Amino acid sequence: MSRDEIVIRFDEVSFEYGHTKPILHEVSFSVRGGMKIALMGQNGAGKSTLFSLITKAIHPDSGKASIDDDFSVATARQAIPRDQMHLTVRAFFEKCFAAKVYDIDPRIEAVLEVVHLSAPYDKVIKSFSGGQQARLLLASALIQNPDILLLDEPTNNLDKAGIAHLTDFLKKYEKTVIVISHDAGFLNAFTDGVLYLDVFTKKIEQYAGNYFDVVKDITLRIEKENSKNAQLAKEIQENKDKANFFAHKGGKMRMVAKRMRDKAEELEAAKVDVRKEDKTIRPFTIPVQEDLTGEIVRITSYTTLKNYKSVTHAAKISLKKNTHLLLSGPNGIGKSTLLEALASGHASGATIAEGVRIGYYRQDFSTLNFDDTVYDSLFSAMDKQNEHNLRSTAAGFLIGAESMGTKIGALSEGQKGLVAFTRLVLQKPGLLILDEPTNHINFRHIPLIADALNAYQGAMILVSHVPEFVKKIRIDEVLDLEK
Repeated sequence: MSRDEIVIRFDEVSFEYGHTKPILHEVSFSVRGGMKIALMGQNGAGKSTLFSLITKAIHPDSGKASIDDDFSVATARQAIPRDQMHLTVRAFFEKCFAAKVYDIDPRIEAVLEVVHLSAPYDKVIKSFSGGQQARLLLASALIQNPDILLLDEPTNNLDKAGIAHLTDFLKKYEKTVIVISHDAGFLNAFTDGVLYLDVFTKKIEQYAGNYFDVVKDITLRIEKENSKNAQLAKEIQENKDKANFFAHKGGKMRMVAKRMRDKAEELEAAKVDVRKEDKTIRPFTIPVQEDLTGEIVRITSYTTLKNYKSVTHAAKISLKKNTHLLLSGPNGIGKSTLLEALASGHASGATIAEGVRIGYYRQDFSTLNFDDTVYDSLFSAMDKQNEHNLRSTAAGFLIGAESMGTKIGALSEGQKGLVAFTRLVLQKPGLLILDEPTNHINFRHIPLIADALNAYQGAMILVSHVPEFVKKIRIDEVLDLEK
């Protein structure tokens, strides 16, 4: 594949889900071989839909999406499908190929080395941690050695070492890569272009440079548009004032007044629509359960995994109201397992006070019923059912009336995350358990989420591999599982 060869071309492509949900409108862009492209846009804008058009899993309603059949395409998705969780590692990789591959084990060994993961081939997928599953997803795309590699939020659940390893790999990868990510720092390390999907216009804007370059370009454009409109508004008002003055003079002055009004209308038509930026969630607080007193959580021991063997450790941790605990450690050591055991009340060596409401944010959103509508999911989380409170809280998280009847399973991962945060606000928990709460979330929302967690007055247990996020949250105790 030549680096100057165009491998993907969209010509006026439009696509919509039914007549009420347009995703793309007359989109045109092209990608050359060997380019490293960031695909960005608001949660729910249609980034994953664009990937499906590139892989030909779906087809445009109009226009043409051209990807040569000679070019192989592979996608590393955001999450492993639920119906594949029971597969062994070997069976999971076998599903990556249409025909049986007889030398699959050496290929698996090579690709697991690339993603920095050691795993028995007969181990079941669901027994891996979220970070390990993220590496398996990446490996499932790489094992196909594609000409076009599509990565959908590949840094989700990865620890610092995993992100560094992935970044180094992508820098050296000589084929075409398109990445969906909300991690600007990660994208800026290797991308040389940006496709920006505008949720308002349904168009794709193509830029050279990394995300920071794009932000600078967009900011300058908005400033110019606002400046131009301000100048036009001034001229419009001047012409209207003159028109009103001459209109009262009578005679030929009325013709002058008409020309002034016509001029004002021309200037009004010359105004440009200033580019709209992604909407951001409103600042919010997570109310704490009332009447909390004394010790909320006590941890006297916990279990970690090393080389797939369990090791039990003694601990002395007591969480009361307004106490925040950070769980740290590398992928696969047992952080999510401990959080799940705590949330279910089955953690050996840990007790939670009776009557404490637990707000549990899982990285895979499995606490949500995917068959529920958004409305039913939010309604069931409420401490006291109140229609107005439900809808106003949801609106603050960009969940409008048009989304209330949508099933949770039909939402994008980012939208599921916003539903999960809305539920926490409505639930008013006494104990917050948060497992990678920035996964899939638009980077514009993350500072507001950090502010809410920092101010939370109940007990909180947090797992996050994003140091910039953790720095903004008050942490009272740290339990490093690696130590």
